[in-house]
Amino acid sequence: MEILLANPRGFCAGVNRAIQIVDRALELFGAPIYVRHEVVHNRHVVEDLRARGAIFVEELDEVPDAATVIFSAHGVPIAVRQHAAARGLSVFDATCPLVTKVHMEVKKYSRDGMEMVLIGHAGHPEVEGTMGQVEEGMMYLVSNVTDVASLTPRNPEKLAYITQTTLSMDDTAEVIQALRVRFPHIQGPKKDDICYATQNRQDAVKTLAPEVDILLVVGAPNSSNSSRLAELGGRLDTPTHLIEDSSQLRREWFADVGKIGISAGASAPESLVKGIIDQLQEWGATAPQETAGVEEKVIFSLPLALVQAQSRRQDAGQATGDSV
Repeated sequence: MEILLANPRGFCAGVNRAIQIVDRALELFGAPIYVRHEVVHNRHVVEDLRARGAIFVEELDEVPDAATVIFSAHGVPIAVRQHAAARGLSVFDATCPLVTKVHMEVKKYSRDGMEMVLIGHAGHPEVEGTMGQVEEGMMYLVSNVTDVASLTPRNPEKLAYITQTTLSMDDTAEVIQALRVRFPHIQGPKKDDICYATQNRQDAVKTLAPEVDILLVVGAPNSSNSSRLAELGGRLDTPTHLIEDSSQLRREWFADVGKIGISAGASAPESLVKGIIDQLQEWGATAPQETAGVEEKVIFSLPLALVQAQSRRQDAGQATGDSV
């Protein structure tokens, strides 16, 4: 069996940044560090950080006074920020800058007195955070073309749309087209809000899936971008499995298989891909081949407050060394 690896795959800049923020906070301030929601949607990442002293909570009421708390990469409603400020918690924000971009668009449309339509999946933390940027009733959530048909905004002449960043590009395009047909005056962002990493990984799967007999997508079932990759493989008529790690592989999947494709969602570490490759090679697969793809060079900087805290610690350490 041959193994073909999708490129790009795995961690994106936003996920790297979020994990680095928790890592750096643990190094600087020590355990425990509280994190509201899973910092990224991957069980292995969360368990590793938990073992090092991160405590994951659902709401700020679970965080003790004077503690340090980190907001997850998915973003939070304004009310959560206000609650943290009112309690005097030390906050580091790991919200992906591309999600923050969507929040800024929401604020602009709100200042212009517009209602908004958010294309996204109900219950996802990013959706909850984005809808929480405005007063209740100012934003409508739609997931598909059917939802658009039942939409009844108060003023269709002053309507704008935004999107969750980790959606299927094809599905989103269909919903946007339906919105434009039903509401000809609807406004939208100058550039699609689907993030670069989501788009690149979906493009890579579109190229890879037709070339292989089976596609493995490494990622968590609650990871939106990973789930969209698996759905895409299925739509391309390639038998596809979304798996979290090598323990979920089944040998019978590979009977009469010549080529195996592997991709990974933006929150799946490369170590999980390697574990899957190792297992497949035990079952007779050859060394993996990297396919051609877009090279991602995006890097997001850490929060200034965290960088300054590290700088102060380094200065203090240097001063102590000089005095000795």
